[in-house]
Amino acid sequence: QVQVVESGGGLVQPGGSLKLSCAVSGRIIRLYAMGWYRQAPGKERELVASITSSGTTSYADSVKGRFTVSRDDAKSTVDLEMNSLKPEDTAVYFCFISCFTSYSSVRVGAPNDFWGQGTQVTVSS
Repeated sequence: QVQVVESGGGLVQPGGSLKLSCAVSGRIIRLYAMGWYRQAPGKERELVASITSSGTTSYADSVKGRFTVSRDDAKSTVDLEMNSLKPEDTAVYFCFISCFTSYSSVRVGAPNDFWGQGTQVTVSS
């Protein structure tokens, strides 16, 4: 079974930086897309950043220029470097991965999606 575990959350002052890491393990034939969602109190879940298997990245407008998503397939990890943090960045951040977990899914090109349990990021003075 595929497991997704986030780490690196915590309390940081406005303008500070924080790095989130996500490690995946289990029966994975091939990694596909990876990235991060977040959900703030009273807000809808939003896609923060994603990165394709080819390295193409995408960011929410609210974090462009401040956040950087990266992946290391050799380590089966995806990271989110967050800089110039703002109070509105406060949220629970969820890692997600799309991956192939069986050879049949590879053949038909149908990856499966998995989520971590979330890590709290609080930006406050």
